[in-house]
Amino acid sequence: MDTFFISHGVPTIIMDDGIPAGPFLKSWKSSIMQEMPKAILVVSAHWITDEPTVNLIDGANDTIYDFYGFPSTMDRLEYPAPGAPDLAQRVKELLDNSGFGPVKEDKTRGLDHGAWVPLMLMYPEATIPVCQLSVQHEKEAEYHYKLGKALGPLREEGVLIIGSGNATHNLRIIGQEGGPILKWASDFDTWLQESLINGRYDDVNNYEKKAPSASMAHPWPEHLLPLHVALGAADEGAKAELIHHSWTNCTVSYASYRFTSAK
Repeated sequence: MDTFFISHGVPTIIMDDGIPAGPFLKSWKSSIMQEMPKAILVVSAHWITDEPTVNLIDGANDTIYDFYGFPSTMDRLEYPAPGAPDLAQRVKELLDNSGFGPVKEDKTRGLDHGAWVPLMLMYPEATIPVCQLSVQHEKEAEYHYKLGKALGPLREEGVLIIGSGNATHNLRIIGQEGGPILKWASDFDTWLQESLINGRYDDVNNYEKKAPSASMAHPWPEHLLPLHVALGAADEGAKAELIHHSWTNCTVSYASYRFTSAK
C-alpha cells in the first residue's frame, strides 16, 4: 500500500461542489487507488493527546461533530464505518515495540471530522474498518516521522495509512473566495511541494526552521504532523507525488500527496 496525506479542509466539502478538492476525493477509487484496503488507519489533526492513543472500537464508529458554525444538516450526517480493533491492537504492538508506548486505548471515541469527512467522499459505503491514531501536539515533526516509520509494516498487511490535515492552516487569516492567494501561504505551500517532490525529507522534518513563513502557515503544528506520519510510514526511499492541488479563501491549500515505496 502507498501512504497518503490528505488536506481535508472545511467539513462542508461534503456538500459544496464549489470546493475543488471534493470531486478529487470522490474520484478516489477510480483515479487514485483501485485496490481496496483491508482496513484504514487515519492520523487526524483533530485528535490531539499527550501520548499516542488508538480508538479501539468493536462495533460501528460513532460520528463526531467536532465543529461549529456550519449548516445544521452537517450534524445529521453519519459515517458508521466498522471499528478496527485488530488494527488498533497491531498499532499498539508496533509502537510499543518501537519505544513509543505505552500506547493508550480509547474504547468510546468514534471518528472526528478529519477522518469521516474525507472518508465519506472516498469510501461512501462505510464498509471498510477504520481506526484512528492521535497526534502529539507538543512533539516535533521528527518524532511523528519516526512514529510513522514504526507503522510501516502495516502497508504489507493491506492497511491504508492516511494522514489527514492541511498543507496550510491558519484560520485567523483567511480571505474571500476568489481572491488572490496570499504570499506567505503560497511561499510555504510551494516550498513544501518542492521539498517533498525532490526528496528533501530532512528539510520537511525541520520545516519550522527551513520553510518560509512556517509560523504563518502553521501557527500550531497539528494540521501538518499527519503528513510526517504518512511520510515516515512509506519508507526512506519513498517518492512523493502531488495528487491534488487547489485553494480556497486565499490561504487554505488543499495540496494532497501520495508516498510510493521504493521497494
